[in-house]
Amino acid sequence: MLNITTFLDANLRRLDKPVFLCPERNTSYTSKEILSIASEIARRLKSLGVLRGDRVILYLNSSPEYLFSYIAVWRIGAVAVPTNRVYTKSELAYMRENSGAKVIITDPEGKSTAEGLEAAVFVPENIESFRSAEILPPEKTEFSDICQLQYTSGTTGNPKGAMLTHGNWFTAIHNECDVLMMRQDDVYLGIYPMGHVGLSWGFAALRAGALYIMMERYDPERYLALCREYKVTVLAGMPPVIHSLTEAPAGTEEMVKTVREIISGGGPLHHETWKKFHYRYQIPVVNAYGLSETVVIGTGTTIRPEDYATADRFQSVGHPVCFSEVKIVDELDPLVEMPRGTPGEIALRGPAVALGYWNMPEETKAAFLDDGWFLTGDVGYLDKDERLCITDRKKDMIVMSGWKIYPTEVENALIAFEGVKEIAVFSLPHEHRGEIPAAAVVWKQGYSDADAERLLSFAKEHLAGYKVPRKIISVDELPRVNGWKLLRRVLREQYS
Repeated sequence: MLNITTFLDANLRRLDKPVFLCPERNTSYTSKEILSIASEIARRLKSLGVLRGDRVILYLNSSPEYLFSYIAVWRIGAVAVPTNRVYTKSELAYMRENSGAKVIITDPEGKSTAEGLEAAVFVPENIESFRSAEILPPEKTEFSDICQLQYTSGTTGNPKGAMLTHGNWFTAIHNECDVLMMRQDDVYLGIYPMGHVGLSWGFAALRAGALYIMMERYDPERYLALCREYKVTVLAGMPPVIHSLTEAPAGTEEMVKTVREIISGGGPLHHETWKKFHYRYQIPVVNAYGLSETVVIGTGTTIRPEDYATADRFQSVGHPVCFSEVKIVDELDPLVEMPRGTPGEIALRGPAVALGYWNMPEETKAAFLDDGWFLTGDVGYLDKDERLCITDRKKDMIVMSGWKIYPTEVENALIAFEGVKEIAVFSLPHEHRGEIPAAAVVWKQGYSDADAERLLSFAKEHLAGYKVPRKIISVDELPRVNGWKLLRRVLREQYS
C-alpha cells in the first residue's frame, strides 16, 4: 500500500510545530491540523458521492483550501484535477468533459463559472473550524494508482491529462527533499501557483517537516519582505524572478542573506542572468529540468549546490536525480541514441514518469515508449561531463514566466473572431518573462490593424489572461510548407 498523504500521519506523531503558513491570513497549521482539515473536506466529498478513482477538479486561487483539497482527494483514493482559477467557463468545461470529473471544488466567486458543467460544485468554507476534526484513515492505494490528472500542453489538439500516480508523487517528494537537502529547521517560500506541478516543492517541504510559506500571488516587494521577515532558507524562483533580483536596487542582498539556495525551473535560465545573479548574491541556483509528466524532477535533472565547484559555465540543468535516467535520441527515430555533444530529443526514464495521457492512446504511444522512456519534446545534448544542456524545444509550446501556453488552443479561440481569416500564435523572446505569445494575423477583407484591439478584447473574454497574445502582427500570408504545414519557426525568426 502507498497513499501519498500518509507522510502527514508520520509527521504528526513526531512534530508539533507549524509546517504551513499563509501570511495573507496570518494563519499557520501543524501536520495534524492539515490532516484534520483535509479529512473533513474528504468527508464532504464522500457525501457528494466521490469514490476511489473518481476525478475531482480543483478550481481555486492559490490558498490553504487548494492545498488541503489536494490532500483530501488523495486521502480517499480519488483523482485530483488541478486547474488555474483564471480559466474561463469554456476552458473549465473542457477539463470537466475530458476528465469526467464528478465534483468541482471552487470558491464563492468561482461558483458561477463552475455551475452548469454536469458536476456537483463544492465550496469549502469555514475551514478553521475543521482543525480538530477526526482524522480519516487513508484509502488503501498502490504505487501505480492514479492520484492526479495534470493537464499539459502539446503541439496539436487539446491539452492532455498526464496520469500521475501515488508512486510518481512519492518519488518526486523524495527527490526534491534530497536535492534541496531539506531539514526540519528550513523555511521554504513557495511562489508556484497551486494548479502548477511546481507545487511539488512545497509538498517536499511539508514532507521534511520544514515550514512552507505560501504566497497566494507573487509580488516582488512582498516576496523580499517575507524572505527577510521569516528568515527564508530555501527560495522558490523562476527565470523572471531571478532576472528581477539581478536588477534589484542595492541593499537587496541583505533581504535574502539567510537564503542558502534558490530554485529555478519552468523555462530556460539565460546564461548571463544566472552568472550575474551568482556573482552578486553568491546563492547557488538549483537549476532543475522536468515536466508535468515527470512531476518536475521526480524524474529529471538538476544542478545541486554541491555541483557549484564545476558549474561555472552557468548553462546546464545538471545530472539525473535519484532513480532517473536521461539520454539523447534522434528526433526522427527515438531508437537511435545520439553521440555525446550532439543535440537531439531529450528522453527521460524513471519512477516518476506518468502512466500516459488520459483517454489519449495515440498521444500516449507517441511519447511514452514501451521500454519506459518518455520523449520530452525538448532538444538538448549531454556535455563532456554528461550534464544535460537544453538548446531548444521540438514542440511549439510557449513558456512565459513558467506558464505553458498552447499555440493551437489560442488559435482555436481567436479564429472565431469575425475579422480573422488565418492566425498563427508563436513565441517572441522577452528578457524578463523568457518568452511572450504573439499572433500573426491574416485579416479578412474590410478588416485591418485597426481591429487588433478588438481582437485582444475578444481574446480576454475567451482565454485565461496569461494566454492572451502580447503582440498582434498583421501579415499578408502565413509561412507554410507546400502551402499547408505552418512554420511557426519562421515567424519566430522573422519577428524576434
